Amino acid sequence: MTVPDPLALAHERPELSAFQPFWKRQTIALALLLLAFSLLAAVHPLLAGRLFFSLATFFYLLISSYKMFLLYRSVRSDAELRFGRSELAALREDDLPLYSILIPLYREAESLPHLVASLQRLDYPADKLDIQLLLEEDDRETREAAARLALPPSFRLTLIPPSLPRTKPKACNIGLAHARGEFLVIYDAEDQPEPDQLKKAVLGFRRSAPRVLCLQSKLNFYNPRQNWLTRFFTAEYSSWFDLSLPGLSSLRTVMPLGGTSNHFRTEPLRTLLGWDAYNVAEDCDLGVRLCRAGWKTRMLDTTTWEEACSDLGFWIRQRTRWYKGYMQTFLVHTRQPIRLLRELGWRNAFHFAMIVGGMLITLLLNPLFWTLTALWFIRRFSALDPFFPPLVFLMGATCLFVGNFAFMYAGALGCYRRRCYDLVKYALLMPPYWLLMSIAAWRALVQLVVNPFHWEKTRHGLTTTPRAP
Repeated sequence: MTVPDPLALAHERPELSAFQPFWKRQTIALALLLLAFSLLAAVHPLLAGRLFFSLATFFYLLISSYKMFLLYRSVRSDAELRFGRSELAALREDDLPLYSILIPLYREAESLPHLVASLQRLDYPADKLDIQLLLEEDDRETREAAARLALPPSFRLTLIPPSLPRTKPKACNIGLAHARGEFLVIYDAEDQPEPDQLKKAVLGFRRSAPRVLCLQSKLNFYNPRQNWLTRFFTAEYSSWFDLSLPGLSSLRTVMPLGGTSNHFRTEPLRTLLGWDAYNVAEDCDLGVRLCRAGWKTRMLDTTTWEEACSDLGFWIRQRTRWYKGYMQTFLVHTRQPIRLLRELGWRNAFHFAMIVGGMLITLLLNPLFWTLTALWFIRRFSALDPFFPPLVFLMGATCLFVGNFAFMYAGALGCYRRRCYDLVKYALLMPPYWLLMSIAAWRALVQLVVNPFHWEKTRHGLTTTPRAP
């Protein structure tokens, strides 16, 4: 069998690939901006400081207001596609299409038996499932574990030749080329999708507009109470997948996809050349690309349960990869800003800037402003006063109380809607967790320069919590 080109996007549409992280014009523009600000700071430091703090404070107000706006939109009846038991029961098995499932695996021998058992619980005809386990050729341990299992006929092994970059999207591109189904979904090694998820996706596609290419399922964890880290992680995930993304869905705007449980129409996905093999947050990038091409994404009211990373070291590595991929995505799609505005429109471009760029800027700026706030409260550091004229100080005080409340409230509300009532209090103690997020963001910025395509793998199987949620 001929191996398809898993790097097709980089070869055929290089302007949409993260293969070259920084374009020359972006580097020049950033250098000129820094030079101009440095000259201003040297000539007139007070003016430079006031300009910087005014812009940053206004940005904080804007991003906090945007967060509350998404919470407001998330409760609308059209924020998610929902289907009841009677609608699912009315589906005839003869009318169900062939459904492809791609599962990229690398060093996941311990997760394989649980994964196979989870997929066998799907409420979908076995003869209409096309399940590919995407295994790296040189991953001997996982290949031997797969050989020991008595895999049902709906499963098949697809080997990924060892080559750079060693990333999940590269494996998914090979799986996409060999997919047989009308629809396709990505699952990770530790995933446990709700049994009726595929049927809901079929109904979702059939009852949506033809330009809906992707349905994003919700993600949450089956080990939310394992330790302090998983409790905060659950509050964050509940806010993101149960509130922020449904809010974006209700606006019918650009949506950064989750890394798993996104369902696609197979053929249109092929026309988009699949995923960018060089982007380590390929899901976020694909969500932007499909919107630029005129396709739509909707949220689907179904959950896939995952394992929350419970080890701080692995959590930092995982989060570094996510933020590095978001940085790659933002750089790629702002290379040609006029073209971006033409393809997305002003409204969608604003949402892209807020949800992708805004999050990154917030995480990078947070340590500076936390330090300044601590200096002001503890030492009453009067040297800062000239940089914060009354209006800027008022905006800053508003951000301190209202802005932080908005983000903590989002986590608390997400936990409440998930009926994790005992975790609501952890959402109100999020600042230390935000500090970890900022550490990962700065680490991602360094990696973006020195090692942009490195995929830091998350280790699974660290929980003793039963997988059934």
